Amino acid sequence: MARENVKKSKSKKVIVIGAAGRDFHNFNVLFRNNKEYDVVAFTANQIPYITNRDYPEILAGKSYKKGIHIYDESELSGLIRKFNVDISVMSYSDLPFNQVMHIASLVNAAGSDFWLVAPNKTMIKSSKPVIAVCAVRTGCGKSQVSRYISKLLREKGFRVVIIRHPMPYGVLKKQAVQKFSELKDLDKYNTTIEEREDYEPHLKNGFVVYAGVDYGKILKKAEKEADIIIWDGGNNDAPFIKPELMITVVDPLRAGNELNYYPGETVAMMADVLLVNKVNSANKADVERVVSNLKGINNEGRIFYADSVVTVDNGSEIKGKRVCVVEDGPTITHGGMLFGAGSVAVKKYGAKSVVEAKKYAVGEIKKTFERYEKLRYELPAVGYSNREISDLQRTINKMPCDVVVSATPTDLKRLINVNKPVLQVNYELQPIGRGFDKEIERFLRSLNRGP
Repeated sequence: MARENVKKSKSKKVIVIGAAGRDFHNFNVLFRNNKEYDVVAFTANQIPYITNRDYPEILAGKSYKKGIHIYDESELSGLIRKFNVDISVMSYSDLPFNQVMHIASLVNAAGSDFWLVAPNKTMIKSSKPVIAVCAVRTGCGKSQVSRYISKLLREKGFRVVIIRHPMPYGVLKKQAVQKFSELKDLDKYNTTIEEREDYEPHLKNGFVVYAGVDYGKILKKAEKEADIIIWDGGNNDAPFIKPELMITVVDPLRAGNELNYYPGETVAMMADVLLVNKVNSANKADVERVVSNLKGINNEGRIFYADSVVTVDNGSEIKGKRVCVVEDGPTITHGGMLFGAGSVAVKKYGAKSVVEAKKYAVGEIKKTFERYEKLRYELPAVGYSNREISDLQRTINKMPCDVVVSATPTDLKRLINVNKPVLQVNYELQPIGRGFDKEIERFLRSLNRGP
């Protein structure tokens, strides 16, 4: 445990508050091999099955011979008192402001300072040009934007490599640097459904994806293969790699969230480009409200608009059918969306009805519905463990429906055996007008590489 690590008598004791991603990066950049600080613990929240393990010495450094233990965030105040902690560092994303301040109050009451680290303090400088795609909330459409830009750059002759925000939910010492070049690498690294949702579409488009834990090492690997690197962000977090062009995606279906989620408002303020997505699914008043809010916090950001175009393979088979709608897990769980692309698809293609998934949920999936009480009809494709994946299969097979409409970007048929047809939903970015494309071309010209 942390008490058994090399003692640093004059160093400040630190807890890093996280969710298996930003927390490890903050440690690596700010605290690893830094004698001024002694990280005594990580805490974890938001993602299941990521506690009660250790950040190992091979990643933490020689000062941490026993590694650093990862506790559940519910133990935070007790840990502060137990270890006499000086500083607690907030290191995860997509939190409403009131929750951030609740954690800050808890930390202060227990006797520790509370830190929010400026994003630029943890950005690694690259030798290659970097375009970062971020968002104000989970589920705004970052990956759509990353896919669109990567294909556009490839058409112009650039070698593009994707670096994805981390999701190291497994054995950490095996996940320092992960390279995904083809679909079989998803099995090689025993990836969760959530990882597959973000990696698989890029792989199908023919791009290499890097992810993992140690982004200094990851960046060096990617730089050897790329002319331009795309940072494909996670949640509403800031990039780990310093971008030359920062794009922040905004969702008018959750108008107002751009002003009250951490660190979403921060990445909106930092953006060079603000892309209002899903205009085709939003009402005009919400689009106008979002734009007004963006202008109020970032009057230098260039604003563009896009549609999120939903299609379904063999979509005609939906018409008149009772359907099970499977949605991207993070979008409708901690992302807070009550519906996703699957619901848009079944309405577009004329389903007879949507079966209420909550009634038939079993095991871990039932627990997910209990945790996110507003969910009813849409089934989140959560799969952080084999048990969750098994319970997802059992839930779908129990549902009295004619067809499954799957809007998770990963191919569920590769992971589970379903007793009814599965139709895959696709959603791609379609910028409105030529402004967004011209912005990318302007960026390329600034590198003296563009047309």
